[in-house]
Amino acid sequence: MSTALSMAPLFRNSVGFDRFSDLFETALRNDSSGGYPPYNVEKRGEDSYRIVVATAGFQQDDLDLQVEKGVLTVSGSKRESTSEEGVTFLHQGIAQRAFKLSFRLDDHIEIKGANLNNGLLSIDLQRVVPEEAKAKRIPINGDQQAALNN
Repeated sequence: MSTALSMAPLFRNSVGFDRFSDLFETALRNDSSGGYPPYNVEKRGEDSYRIVVATAGFQQDDLDLQVEKGVLTVSGSKRESTSEEGVTFLHQGIAQRAFKLSFRLDDHIEIKGANLNNGLLSIDLQRVVPEEAKAKRIPINGDQQAALNN
């Protein structure tokens, strides 16, 4: 049984959506991170979004946010051990291993800010569509064409 997915029917009546093919292929691949750390993607209004990543045990200096070519990358790694001297863990259930999450951003999505509070990293995003990219009416000048032909 083949697991290949053909995108041809989706692109038959569309122009300029080549990136969607890459997006679907990425989504279909197995996620190597195993779901760590857990995160939420929230829609908070018509054009507002928030990504919330559970970063228990990480400090602000341990986290890095970057946007490159429409991809937001959130990574974390402990820079040095923060355990107190003389402390031995009998059980250490709070994972503090390095991680890297990537989120492909749609056109016109801008990062408005990030905040680390109570072990949750919140990243606020906003869709800002420039005036030239908004829908506009195209007038049909049928009468002018008839006048030009006479």
